Amino acid sequence: MKQQIVVSGIGGQGVLFLTRVIAQVAVDRGIPVLTSESHGMAQRGGTVLSTLKVGNFAAPLIRTGQADVALLLFEANLAVHRALVKDDGELLINSDREGEGDRIDGSGIARKMGNAVLSNLVLLGRAVSKNALFCTEEECIAAIGKLAPAKFIEQNLQAFRIGVQSLQQ
Repeated sequence: MKQQIVVSGIGGQGVLFLTRVIAQVAVDRGIPVLTSESHGMAQRGGTVLSTLKVGNFAAPLIRTGQADVALLLFEANLAVHRALVKDDGELLINSDREGEGDRIDGSGIARKMGNAVLSNLVLLGRAVSKNALFCTEEECIAAIGKLAPAKFIEQNLQAFRIGVQSLQQ
């Protein structure tokens, strides 16, 4: 099993937490996982890029045209990070507008829940429901339970489940 995943957003959107959840699932399964992140000006709303390589890989960076999946929490990053994704790769985008890729208004859903950061888990749920990622719903629930602070676990799981159920609506 091998999969190359790009997670992109801006500071404060939970890119790194989302990356940790996916990586935790790989660790729990005993699958090798490499991660890398770039977040220079993230605290000021700058771009955050995280890459994951699940399976036997020698280096964590993803070359142009090699990513199997991209989870984009900030739609404007599509122009910057689209080139990393294979032509037949999966694009999942947090957006309330029509366009390329599979789109879900994770930010709108998260705002209604009272916590804008939850858009990351809504998007993860959508990706899992589409079978775009190697992980299952149950594995992600377990990883979220391990990684989220206790007082936020239920809210995080609710956001994830909304994303999972979004295709059924």
